[in-house]
Amino acid sequence: MEATSLDLDFIFTKAAEVIKQHLAKNSTRDASVVKFVSPTELLNALDFALPDEGQSPEQILDYVKKVMEFSIQAGHPRYFNQLYSGLDETGIIAQMVSAATNTSVYTYEIAPVYTTIERIVIEKMCSLVGYSETDGIFSPGGSISNLYGLMCARHHRFPEVKKTGVHSLPQLVIFASEQAHYSAQKCAMIMGIGMDNAVTIKCDSRGKMIVSELEKAVTSVKKEGKCPLAVIATAGTTVMGAFDPLTEIAAVCKKHKMWMHIDAALGGSVLVSEKHKCLLKGAELSDSLAWNPHKALTVPLQCSGFITKHKGLLAQCNSAHANYLFQQDKRSYDVSYDTGDKSIQCGRLNDAFKIWLMWKAKVCHGSLAVHYYGPLQGKVGLARQIDKAIGNTKYMAEQIKKRDGFELVSEPEYTNCCFWYYPPSMRGPTPPDPHKLTKVAPIIKDLMVKSGKMMITYTPLGDKPNFFRMVTISPLSTERDMDFVLDEIDRLGRDLAF
Repeated sequence: MEATSLDLDFIFTKAAEVIKQHLAKNSTRDASVVKFVSPTELLNALDFALPDEGQSPEQILDYVKKVMEFSIQAGHPRYFNQLYSGLDETGIIAQMVSAATNTSVYTYEIAPVYTTIERIVIEKMCSLVGYSETDGIFSPGGSISNLYGLMCARHHRFPEVKKTGVHSLPQLVIFASEQAHYSAQKCAMIMGIGMDNAVTIKCDSRGKMIVSELEKAVTSVKKEGKCPLAVIATAGTTVMGAFDPLTEIAAVCKKHKMWMHIDAALGGSVLVSEKHKCLLKGAELSDSLAWNPHKALTVPLQCSGFITKHKGLLAQCNSAHANYLFQQDKRSYDVSYDTGDKSIQCGRLNDAFKIWLMWKAKVCHGSLAVHYYGPLQGKVGLARQIDKAIGNTKYMAEQIKKRDGFELVSEPEYTNCCFWYYPPSMRGPTPPDPHKLTKVAPIIKDLMVKSGKMMITYTPLGDKPNFFRMVTISPLSTERDMDFVLDEIDRLGRDLAF
């Protein structure tokens, strides 16, 4: 059977209405965060086969409904599982415009508006960090932004590597905390530095890098005849949301002539808040920084910026001068707007457009957030969103301290609240057996997912048994949602016997 063409009326009326209804329903507390089914059940519920013939618009619409039905509802006010959450209407509009214009951001010639927007957003990011010079690029995610930082570090120190390769260099070493994102290890692997030369530095009880341990590690590496290249400081660690002491790390980097890169994928968004930007004190001393607005600012995935204070270094490091695309003798415009050669990609999405449009008109619609804060517009809206998220975390921590059977792993600093739950069978005058305690969170998580009412994750950390990690990013979440999480965990776990 030959399929009926999907015309614009179908796309912008029937399909759009289905999507609109789904989003409206699943941003309320009455809806489930997840409709969990096993892989086998999912394969039976949705026809995944790729047919030889096209199917009708009605069948396509049915696929859309089922895909949304069985997907995780990241816009739900009780979705606390990952480092992203929430649902922004302006961001969705930007995503739709991006799809409708369907262009790649590598030259002004084919993306005049988007290349200009990217330049403006990069300049704003640099000014918020405190860089006097501005350069940067948007990438597919924080891991790639961290890779950009280390590539720039290497090129800045050893520009010959671009032609001669890594075999012409001394053995390079990079440093990151033991709670840094795993991309530090992957970057070392990709760049030929080797994972053995990605040195992990001990953290204190709150998850912050211990600077004296960094100094010892750098000194030891130099005695071995290796070259300490860069430090990746973290602003908002993945598990505990901790911020490394940036000013002190910068001093070590300056002393040993190392590049300082900040992985602020999660924590960079505090820069929009006058109240909390002090968490990134010392960021202006760094050489480069990664910042993901798709995390704490709830920009639709993906939106990740890499910025550096070394103007022109990205192009020097990454350009291949493809003359069929990046012609330098164009006469109609300034070719510095042809930014694609700074990237390790060729084709790129126009991700900067999403944060740009949201910055223009940031409003939280249809939730208690509006009732509580009033209209949230522009930078003020983004700032209040960050302040509210951190406020929810602090409220959560205070409630944990008041309840029997709950214990904080450490005092939260940002949007991550980490805690243990002890079933009544584990409560007593002595601490619970760690081997038994580590089984509690996985059991409760399984029950939680099957109930579908909320989602938070759990993790071990070093010698600490599994604990819950809750991320309070969603602008729809309120203090009553924090109470609900604690009540629900207690409901699901109170009868567990060990």
